[in-house]
Amino acid sequence: MSKGRMEAFSDGVIAVIITIMVLGLEAPPEASLTALVPLLPVFLNYVLSFVILGIYWNNHHHLLQAVENVDGQVLWANMHLLFWLSLIPFATSWAGENPSAPLPVAIYGCILLLAAVAYFILVQALMKRHGQDSFLATAVGSDFKGKISILIYLLAIPLAFLNPIISFALFVLVAVMWLVPDRRIEEKLVG
Repeated sequence: MSKGRMEAFSDGVIAVIITIMVLGLEAPPEASLTALVPLLPVFLNYVLSFVILGIYWNNHHHLLQAVENVDGQVLWANMHLLFWLSLIPFATSWAGENPSAPLPVAIYGCILLLAAVAYFILVQALMKRHGQDSFLATAVGSDFKGKISILIYLLAIPLAFLNPIISFALFVLVAVMWLVPDRRIEEKLVG
């Protein structure tokens, strides 16, 4: 089965997720700079979530450039990823409006964790489809960044109940780690 439909569908879903997220931003009732100050946590969490979605979109694109075709298992693994990504607007809004409340921040972390696990499952399904000696498998390698990201999210979730700011710092750390696109696949494609 061609990978083109899956890629186009995923691009559309991610675009809708970002659109929903931005529509959740509300303008302040007053026309002053001071009216923006209370919205700063909401806006900063929006920026973080936008960057995270951009990272997923970019790496998803690179991932699909490294494969020839997909099967039903890959399609379901991709839908699993899109499901967790689709919950990011809800978690962004809740955690952004309650940045010092442990539960919304922990739930935000859980959704980020489950999206990372779903991406890992998608990569595994694609490697199973294409084989351990495939171009994809050699490009992905040990997937250290993927595994360490999952561990950081696992750490950030309980830390939200200790100090939500530490959790947000760990979420930012993961985003910074992935901000530069995963060059392993790109280098293999060009090289």
